[in-house]
Amino acid sequence: MDSKIKFTGKAAIYSKYRPGYPEEYLDYFITYNRLPADATIADVGSGTGIFSRHLLEKGFRVIAVEPNDDMRGLAKKNLKEYPGFTSQKGSAENTELPAQSVDLVTAAQAFHWFDPLKFKAECSRILKPDANVALVWNSRDTSSELIQENAELCKKFCPQFEGYSNGIEETPDVYRLFFRNGEYDEKEFPHNLKMTLEGFIGRNLSASYAPRETEPGYQEFVEGLTELFVKYSKSDEILVLNITRSYIGRV
Repeated sequence: MDSKIKFTGKAAIYSKYRPGYPEEYLDYFITYNRLPADATIADVGSGTGIFSRHLLEKGFRVIAVEPNDDMRGLAKKNLKEYPGFTSQKGSAENTELPAQSVDLVTAAQAFHWFDPLKFKAECSRILKPDANVALVWNSRDTSSELIQENAELCKKFCPQFEGYSNGIEETPDVYRLFFRNGEYDEKEFPHNLKMTLEGFIGRNLSASYAPRETEPGYQEFVEGLTELFVKYSKSDEILVLNITRSYIGRV
Protein backbone atom coordinates (compact mmCIF):
# COMPACT_ATOMS: atom_id res chain seq x y z
CA MET A 1 0.00 0.00 0.00
CA ASP A 2 1.20 3.50 -0.87
CA SER A 3 2.42 5.15 2.34
CA LYS A 4 0.50 8.31 1.41
CA ILE A 5 -2.85 6.49 1.76
CA LYS A 6 -2.04 4.16 4.66
CA PHE A 7 -3.86 6.44 7.10
CA THR A 8 -6.91 7.18 4.96
CA GLY A 9 -9.93 6.70 7.19
CA LYS A 10 -7.82 6.81 10.37
CA ALA A 11 -7.46 10.55 10.88
CA ALA A 12 -10.00 10.83 13.72
CA ILE A 13 -8.68 7.90 15.75
CA TYR A 14 -5.10 9.02 15.11
CA SER A 15 -5.81 12.55 16.33
CA LYS A 16 -7.65 11.32 19.42
CA TYR A 17 -5.31 8.62 20.66
CA ARG A 18 -1.77 9.48 19.54
CA PRO A 19 0.31 11.10 22.31
CA GLY A 20 2.03 14.46 22.25
CA TYR A 21 5.66 15.09 23.15
CA PRO A 22 7.25 15.86 26.54
CA GLU A 23 8.10 19.40 27.56
CA GLU A 24 11.69 18.38 28.30
CA TYR A 25 12.13 17.41 24.66
CA LEU A 26 10.50 20.61 23.39
CA ASP A 27 12.81 22.73 25.54
CA TYR A 28 15.84 20.89 24.19
CA PHE A 29 14.50 21.14 20.62
CA ILE A 30 14.15 24.93 20.80
CA THR A 31 17.51 25.48 22.51
CA TYR A 32 19.52 23.14 20.31
CA ASN A 33 18.15 24.60 17.08
CA ARG A 34 18.62 28.19 18.34
CA LEU A 35 15.23 29.10 16.98
CA PRO A 36 14.28 32.77 16.88
CA ALA A 37 10.77 33.64 18.00
CA ASP A 38 9.69 34.35 14.41
CA ALA A 39 11.09 31.12 12.93
CA THR A 40 9.22 29.38 10.12
CA ILE A 41 9.16 25.60 10.47
CA ALA A 42 8.11 23.07 7.83
CA ASP A 43 6.54 20.13 9.66
CA VAL A 44 6.72 17.44 6.99
CA GLY A 45 4.42 14.45 7.21
CA SER A 46 2.46 16.49 9.74
CA GLY A 47 -0.56 14.18 9.84
CA THR A 48 -3.35 15.55 12.01
CA GLY A 49 -1.05 18.23 13.43
CA ILE A 50 -0.05 16.79 16.80
CA PHE A 51 3.54 18.05 16.63
CA SER A 52 2.55 21.15 14.66
CA ARG A 53 0.34 22.15 17.60
CA HIS A 54 3.31 22.02 19.98
CA LEU A 55 5.27 24.32 17.66
CA LEU A 56 2.36 26.72 17.23
CA GLU A 57 1.86 26.89 20.99
CA LYS A 58 5.51 27.99 21.26
CA GLY A 59 4.73 30.87 18.91
CA PHE A 60 6.45 29.64 15.73
CA ARG A 61 5.06 29.88 12.22
CA VAL A 62 4.36 26.37 10.97
CA ILE A 63 3.80 25.08 7.46
CA ALA A 64 2.21 21.65 7.92
CA VAL A 65 3.06 19.55 4.86
CA GLU A 66 0.89 16.44 4.47
CA PRO A 67 -0.05 14.37 1.39
CA ASN A 68 -3.04 12.53 2.89
CA ASP A 69 -6.28 14.47 2.41
CA ASP A 70 -8.01 13.01 5.49
CA MET A 71 -5.13 13.77 7.83
CA ARG A 72 -4.48 17.22 6.38
CA GLY A 73 -8.18 18.14 6.50
CA LEU A 74 -8.43 17.29 10.19
CA ALA A 75 -5.25 19.27 10.94
CA LYS A 76 -6.76 22.32 9.24
CA LYS A 77 -9.85 21.94 11.42
CA ASN A 78 -7.86 21.35 14.62
CA LEU A 79 -5.35 24.17 14.13
CA LYS A 80 -7.33 26.90 12.38
CA GLU A 81 -7.28 29.05 15.54
CA TYR A 82 -3.52 29.58 15.28
CA PRO A 83 -2.56 32.58 13.09
CA GLY A 84 0.87 31.09 12.39
CA PHE A 85 -0.53 27.90 10.86
CA THR A 86 -0.43 27.12 7.14
CA SER A 87 -1.55 23.87 5.57
CA GLN A 88 0.29 22.60 2.51
CA LYS A 89 -0.55 19.58 0.38
CA GLY A 90 2.78 18.01 -0.45
CA SER A 91 5.05 15.08 0.24
CA ALA A 92 8.41 14.65 1.91
CA GLU A 93 10.00 14.26 -1.49
CA ASN A 94 8.13 17.21 -3.03
CA THR A 95 6.84 19.72 -0.48
CA GLU A 96 5.94 22.35 -3.10
CA LEU A 97 7.63 24.98 -0.87
CA PRO A 98 9.95 27.69 -2.23
CA ALA A 99 13.72 27.23 -2.09
CA GLN A 100 15.51 28.43 1.07
CA SER A 101 12.20 29.43 2.66
CA VAL A 102 12.24 27.73 6.10
CA ASP A 103 14.39 27.89 9.22
CA LEU A 104 13.91 24.26 10.20
CA VAL A 105 12.35 21.04 8.90
CA THR A 106 10.71 18.62 11.32
CA ALA A 107 9.37 15.12 10.83
CA ALA A 108 7.49 13.72 13.82
CA GLN A 109 6.49 10.06 13.70
CA ALA A 110 6.90 10.20 9.94
CA PHE A 111 10.47 9.79 8.62
CA HIS A 112 10.10 6.00 8.33
CA TRP A 113 7.55 6.56 5.54
CA PHE A 114 9.87 8.77 3.47
CA ASP A 115 12.40 8.04 0.76
CA PRO A 116 15.36 9.25 2.86
CA LEU A 117 17.64 10.39 0.04
CA LYS A 118 14.89 12.24 -1.84
CA PHE A 119 13.73 13.81 1.44
CA LYS A 120 17.32 14.85 2.16
CA ALA A 121 17.51 16.57 -1.23
CA GLU A 122 14.19 18.32 -0.65
CA CYS A 123 15.29 19.50 2.81
CA SER A 124 18.50 20.90 1.31
CA ARG A 125 16.41 22.79 -1.23
CA ILE A 126 13.82 24.37 1.10
CA LEU A 127 16.05 25.08 4.11
CA LYS A 128 17.95 28.30 4.64
CA PRO A 129 21.75 27.77 4.63
CA ASP A 130 23.06 25.51 7.41
CA ALA A 131 19.63 25.04 9.01
CA ASN A 132 18.72 21.78 10.73
CA VAL A 133 16.36 18.88 10.23
CA ALA A 134 14.79 17.39 13.37
CA LEU A 135 13.42 13.84 13.38
CA VAL A 136 11.45 12.61 16.38
CA TRP A 137 9.43 9.57 17.42
CA ASN A 138 7.40 8.45 20.37
CA SER A 139 8.76 4.90 20.57
CA ARG A 140 7.54 2.02 22.67
CA ASP A 141 10.16 0.67 25.06
CA THR A 142 10.62 -2.83 23.65
CA SER A 143 12.28 -4.05 26.86
CA SER A 144 8.78 -4.03 28.39
CA GLU A 145 6.95 -7.37 28.55
CA LEU A 146 3.71 -5.55 27.80
CA ILE A 147 5.20 -4.08 24.62
CA GLN A 148 6.60 -7.45 23.59
CA GLU A 149 3.22 -9.15 24.03
CA ASN A 150 1.55 -6.27 22.20
CA ALA A 151 3.93 -6.86 19.27
CA GLU A 152 3.01 -10.55 19.19
CA LEU A 153 -0.66 -9.59 18.86
CA CYS A 154 0.25 -7.26 16.00
CA LYS A 155 2.17 -10.03 14.24
CA LYS A 156 -0.82 -12.37 14.63
CA PHE A 157 -3.65 -10.06 13.56
CA CYS A 158 -2.00 -7.27 11.51
CA PRO A 159 -0.62 -8.63 8.21
CA GLN A 160 1.12 -5.33 7.39
CA PHE A 161 2.99 -5.15 10.72
CA GLU A 162 6.76 -4.90 10.17
CA GLY A 163 7.74 -3.66 13.61
CA TYR A 164 6.85 -0.49 15.47
CA SER A 165 7.42 2.65 13.35
CA ASN A 166 7.98 0.30 10.39
CA GLY A 167 11.12 -1.08 12.04
CA ILE A 168 13.06 2.21 11.89
CA GLU A 169 14.67 1.60 15.29
CA GLU A 170 16.41 -1.46 13.86
CA THR A 171 18.10 0.48 11.03
CA PRO A 172 20.27 3.23 12.62
CA ASP A 173 22.51 3.42 9.53
CA VAL A 174 19.80 5.46 7.81
CA TYR A 175 20.61 8.44 10.05
CA ARG A 176 24.30 8.40 9.14
CA LEU A 177 23.34 8.42 5.47
CA PHE A 178 20.71 11.13 5.93
CA PHE A 179 22.61 13.70 7.99
CA ARG A 180 25.57 15.64 6.62
CA ASN A 181 28.86 13.79 7.15
CA GLY A 182 26.92 11.28 9.25
CA GLU A 183 26.84 13.76 12.13
CA TYR A 184 23.76 14.39 14.27
CA ASP A 185 22.72 14.93 17.87
CA GLU A 186 20.81 11.97 19.31
CA LYS A 187 18.80 12.23 22.51
CA GLU A 188 16.22 10.15 24.36
CA PHE A 189 13.58 11.42 26.77
CA PRO A 190 11.44 9.19 28.99
CA HIS A 191 7.78 9.69 28.19
CA ASN A 192 5.77 6.89 29.78
CA LEU A 193 2.05 6.97 29.06
CA LYS A 194 -0.89 6.06 31.27
CA MET A 195 -3.85 4.76 29.31
CA THR A 196 -7.39 3.59 29.94
CA LEU A 197 -8.71 0.56 28.09
CA GLU A 198 -10.24 2.86 25.49
CA GLY A 199 -6.97 4.73 25.04
CA PHE A 200 -4.89 1.54 24.83
CA ILE A 201 -7.10 0.03 22.16
CA GLY A 202 -7.39 3.36 20.34
CA ARG A 203 -3.62 3.83 20.25
CA ASN A 204 -3.21 0.39 18.72
CA LEU A 205 -5.98 0.87 16.17
CA SER A 206 -4.50 4.21 15.07
CA ALA A 207 -1.49 2.38 13.60
CA SER A 208 -1.32 2.14 9.82
CA TYR A 209 -0.99 -1.65 10.01
CA ALA A 210 -3.96 -2.19 12.34
CA PRO A 211 -7.06 -3.73 10.75
CA ARG A 212 -10.06 -1.48 10.19
CA GLU A 213 -13.41 -2.45 11.66
CA THR A 214 -14.56 -4.00 8.37
CA GLU A 215 -11.36 -6.03 7.84
CA PRO A 216 -10.47 -9.58 8.92
CA GLY A 217 -8.83 -9.88 12.33
CA TYR A 218 -10.26 -6.65 13.74
CA GLN A 219 -12.46 -8.22 16.43
CA GLU A 220 -9.80 -10.74 17.43
CA PHE A 221 -7.21 -7.96 17.67
CA VAL A 222 -9.45 -5.86 19.93
CA GLU A 223 -10.23 -8.91 22.10
CA GLY A 224 -6.52 -9.70 22.42
CA LEU A 225 -5.74 -6.09 23.39
CA THR A 226 -8.50 -6.16 25.99
CA GLU A 227 -7.05 -9.31 27.56
CA LEU A 228 -3.60 -7.73 27.55
CA PHE A 229 -4.95 -4.61 29.26
CA VAL A 230 -6.64 -6.69 31.96
CA LYS A 231 -3.41 -8.61 32.55
CA TYR A 232 -1.25 -5.49 33.07
CA SER A 233 -3.66 -2.82 34.31
CA LYS A 234 -3.93 -1.40 37.82
CA SER A 235 -6.87 0.74 38.95
CA ASP A 236 -8.28 0.67 35.40
CA GLU A 237 -5.10 2.11 33.87
CA ILE A 238 -2.12 0.66 32.11
CA LEU A 239 1.40 2.11 32.01
CA VAL A 240 2.94 1.95 28.54
CA LEU A 241 6.70 2.50 28.67
CA ASN A 242 7.56 5.05 26.00
CA ILE A 243 10.72 6.86 24.90
CA THR A 244 10.81 10.04 22.83
CA ARG A 245 13.74 9.61 20.43
CA SER A 246 15.26 12.68 18.79
CA TYR A 247 17.76 13.08 15.94
CA ILE A 248 18.83 16.58 14.85
CA GLY A 249 21.44 17.69 12.35
CA ARG A 250 22.22 19.33 9.02
CA VAL A 251 21.74 17.65 5.67
